Amino acid sequence: MKDLETIKSVYFVGAGGIGMSALIRYFLSKGKVVAGYDRTPSELTERLITEGAQIHYEEDINLIPDSCKDKATTLVVYTPAVPQEHAELVYFRENGFEIHKRSQVLGIITRSSKGLCVAGTHGKTTTSTMAAHLLHQSHVECTAFLGGISKNYGTNLLLSSTSPYTVIEADEFDRSFHWLSPWLSVVTATDPDHLDIYGTEEAYLESFRHYTTLIQPSGALIIRKGISLQPDVQPGVKVYTYSKDEGDFHAENIRIGNGEIFIDFIAPDTRINDIQLGVPVSINIENGVAAMALAHLSGATDEEIKRGMASFHGVDRRFDFKLKTDKIVFLSDYAHHPAEIAQSVKSIRELYQDKKITAIFQPHLYTRTRDFYKDFADSLSLLDEVILTEIYPAREQPIPGVTSELIYNNLRPGIEKCICKKEDVLNLLSQKSIEVLIVLGAGDLDNYVPSITRLLEQHYLKS
Repeated sequence: MKDLETIKSVYFVGAGGIGMSALIRYFLSKGKVVAGYDRTPSELTERLITEGAQIHYEEDINLIPDSCKDKATTLVVYTPAVPQEHAELVYFRENGFEIHKRSQVLGIITRSSKGLCVAGTHGKTTTSTMAAHLLHQSHVECTAFLGGISKNYGTNLLLSSTSPYTVIEADEFDRSFHWLSPWLSVVTATDPDHLDIYGTEEAYLESFRHYTTLIQPSGALIIRKGISLQPDVQPGVKVYTYSKDEGDFHAENIRIGNGEIFIDFIAPDTRINDIQLGVPVSINIENGVAAMALAHLSGATDEEIKRGMASFHGVDRRFDFKLKTDKIVFLSDYAHHPAEIAQSVKSIRELYQDKKITAIFQPHLYTRTRDFYKDFADSLSLLDEVILTEIYPAREQPIPGVTSELIYNNLRPGIEKCICKKEDVLNLLSQKSIEVLIVLGAGDLDNYVPSITRLLEQHYLKS
């Protein structure tokens, strides 16, 4: 990649992705001209525009700013979610610009720091954001490139001019995490996903095995106990296990009640008693153990870890409560893999055992629906009521015969269920009796969450 000093402008093809936006903020912080394209406006792209990025929404080379048309001083960054025949990408390619994937650029930027990387099919956004908060509020500090918006800081990028550590969400999609050079890494889960890329579960696991070979000597791997992964680390790399209740790092004396969770954190060389979880859902016990392990091995003190866990406010769209009253509970969760959905539903059920739980689920990708529709149905069948919307295609073209009906037809007998278009969700909800409602998925249904919140407030909270 060009030397950062010679780069004057950076152009992003696919600027609205959460991983891309962290790089946009990074280059803005370095005083670079930043511009780019995304398919649709979003709250995130509008925020980036107010922060100084020039973003447009039409696939048109005439909208590329002149400041980004000098190949000697412009770096082009793209996401694999954008098709290779995208007109702007073709323009840059044909005119000899230096073009890199987002993951390559992230790997280059972070190579000179000690990377604290969190990989896994699910749990990585919450765990990495939690670890970043623990370190950022400690004397250790950190830089962080996150896959979600931290509620503590309102951003997915944290910067430190003094800390040697960079917290990185290590994404397995398109083998992106192979560009990283971890010093410490957590692996949270290896449930098969992205089979449109990998083809088989064996290839997916092989990708994670290769990732573990990238951990630097003198570093460490913190692997969740019981997952299907045989790590292959370099000499000098320590391997630790963790889980909710067993392993080198784990929790003991778990106390759940009155909307609060307290645990004792157990590490090989310390015990921290009476830690309160700032976001008190049971899945965050295990996420918290992994995050605390990273912070502990990076030098945060026991007291700093305890204070940081209590003050962690969570991540947008990760078990994200919008309404939480005796009359109505509404939350949004990014869960889009069957295992994630099952964990999310179990955590909700634990909190609201006696209430009817309704979910609106927007399947993400035709290939994922095709590969896992029976697993989705099993996970969603843990609910009392399921509202399915059409599949969110993201980067994909439709696959004949692959629709939300595959999931619908495999839901357990007797469950309340329906399929509706996302634009009809508000009207449907207005006719239903809701106690606990959760929006699930990684697509654009989240854009409707503010409207759903207002509808539920008017219906249940206005006297």
